[in-house]
Amino acid sequence: MTVIVEILSGLFLLMGVFLFLVSAFGIIRLPDVYTRNHAASKSSTLGIMFILIGTLLYFYHQHGHVDFRIVLAIIFIFMTSPVAGHLINRSAYHTGVKMWDQSVQDDLKKNR
Repeated sequence: MTVIVEILSGLFLLMGVFLFLVSAFGIIRLPDVYTRNHAASKSSTLGIMFILIGTLLYFYHQHGHVDFRIVLAIIFIFMTSPVAGHLINRSAYHTGVKMWDQSVQDDLKKNR
């Protein structure tokens, strides 16, 4: 059972690192601040969630108890990171940051 838990927690860690890499490539390759922020907030949130879940599994198996600080971190990041990304994009829009010239839809234009 020890090997299975270590492999499972390692897979969660690797998936988290992969999502961080996807986020980094999204920040580098995407054309405007809105799509870059989307890549940064969504995939980084999932990446840190996977890393924290892998850490939680590993330490639960090693020490036999759940570390509630990790559980609270998972809940806190899950609730705040997407909201922060949304608010950053919305404030960028309202301060006049231009969208990519090939963007096809502007949902906030009618609210301006």
